[in-house]
Amino acid sequence: MVKLTAILILKWNGEGSDPHMLGQASDLTQFGYFERPVVRDMINFTSRMIVKRTAMGQRQSVEHNEYLCHAFNKDGLAAITFADKTYPRRSAFCVINKVLDDYAEKFGEGWRNKSGDCNEGNAIAQSSLNSYQDPSKADNLLRVQKELDETKIVLHKTIDSVLARGEKLDNLVAKSSDLSVASQMFYRTARKQNQCCKMM
Repeated sequence: MVKLTAILILKWNGEGSDPHMLGQASDLTQFGYFERPVVRDMINFTSRMIVKRTAMGQRQSVEHNEYLCHAFNKDGLAAITFADKTYPRRSAFCVINKVLDDYAEKFGEGWRNKSGDCNEGNAIAQSSLNSYQDPSKADNLLRVQKELDETKIVLHKTIDSVLARGEKLDNLVAKSSDLSVASQMFYRTARKQNQCCKMM
């Protein structure tokens, strides 16, 4: 089944600073109860990392494990979705545009003055997460989203290609304030198990 797992709204603070979280929603029912806090931590961490590296006006799709993370930075206000690989890219960007428009309509330009995380956009993210699990519903937004013409370039990358030269995901995980000690241990264990599988 096609799955939209999370939607997050962030304030981009340039490539030198981590973005601020403005709202988020996730559906983690496919994970075990005790896995969910770790998965939520990883979603927050990955969102900040990708949005930080998404320049103003840029759209990109970043492959991370079994997910495609679709991000758009609209003049410093950004949103990102986590979806499985069968969720159409075009639909994901329709959802992102709708989330950003709804957020801007409700809160105006107030996000520009945010100096820390807040949750004021949670209801907007949750409403879209509920409404657009079926990607065909998101595609109906295309009637009013003409800017998603094929002339727009969407970059498709892997998580490693988003990192700066010499930067390592392991180091970012170790320094992240989004990840608890348990989440960092889970990440390292999963990474080692994946490396073992690749060698076989």
